[in-house]
Amino acid sequence: MIETDILIIGAGPCGLFTVFEAGLVQLRCHLIDALPQAGGQLTEIYPKKPIYDIPGMPEVLAGDLVKQLMEQIAPFKPGFTLGERAETIEKMEDGRFKLITNRGTVHVAPVIAIAGGLGCFEPRKPPISNIFDFEDKGVEYIIKDPELYRDKQIVIAGGGDSALDWTIFLADVAKEVMLVHRRKGFRGAPDSVAKVMELADAGKIKLITEAEVIGLNGDDRLENVVIKHKRDGESLQKTDHFIPLFGLSPKLGPMANWGLNITKNAIEVNTFDYSTNVEGIFAIGDINTYPGKLKLILCGFHEATLMVQSAWKMLNPDRKLTLKYTTVQGVKGF
Repeated sequence: MIETDILIIGAGPCGLFTVFEAGLVQLRCHLIDALPQAGGQLTEIYPKKPIYDIPGMPEVLAGDLVKQLMEQIAPFKPGFTLGERAETIEKMEDGRFKLITNRGTVHVAPVIAIAGGLGCFEPRKPPISNIFDFEDKGVEYIIKDPELYRDKQIVIAGGGDSALDWTIFLADVAKEVMLVHRRKGFRGAPDSVAKVMELADAGKIKLITEAEVIGLNGDDRLENVVIKHKRDGESLQKTDHFIPLFGLSPKLGPMANWGLNITKNAIEVNTFDYSTNVEGIFAIGDINTYPGKLKLILCGFHEATLMVQSAWKMLNPDRKLTLKYTTVQGVKGF
């Protein structure tokens, strides 16, 4: 059982910044995220996308922002439960919440901060009738351990940053990498596109555009895929793994059943401190809604700051919290 002061659901930028603000008032945090690494959308979907509205940073890549947030919270030693989805919440007799993930990990905390972005992310799956038969038998939607593909034949499908980045990375890991994309052009970062083209020209990867994977074949495991080319028709490609990287689809998931007031797939909050209708549960970032809501990382940072102040007062009802500037008190870790 994992116990902490504030249990944060969502390890995206708002969840990570909550750790910093909580650490300043000596509150410990533990984060849960269904994705296998911290960073949320910034890491999983567009790590090389430039962001321009972070104060003091004229431009920062999404992936770099996550790295800097992780450095910022390192002194406060947060805990992480990654690759697991927050499933159920119940109030215990002592007033704390018990949260259990889909893998049975138990967490206990008096305060819960939902910073789940747009909710739980589920991979967008290609419309292949028997794809479910090969899940975990050669078909993966998220790459958790690159070593799984060491010296294997791989077919990646997609045209965004994730597909491009993993094609580049796995070119030095796998025996053979083929990237299949239904268009001529790509939606990813220009430098990633250029690198993929260089690898293809050098014969280090196979690149097929204007084509789609439309079929999967195999007995106990995936053995080959059917590729339909716009001009050349259908062909078979032998492979050990098929990795469709078409992005993630956000859903509220189990939190829709937690007794929270929800409007249009967003959690209603009080803008005084971004508390929900359930005492002790807050919601910050893109997951919440209120009049005038702006879905910006900047706004999520502000919401996290005010939320932590109320959380501290809940946990310390007989004490007075005096705001001290970090320029005066510095950053004192645990």
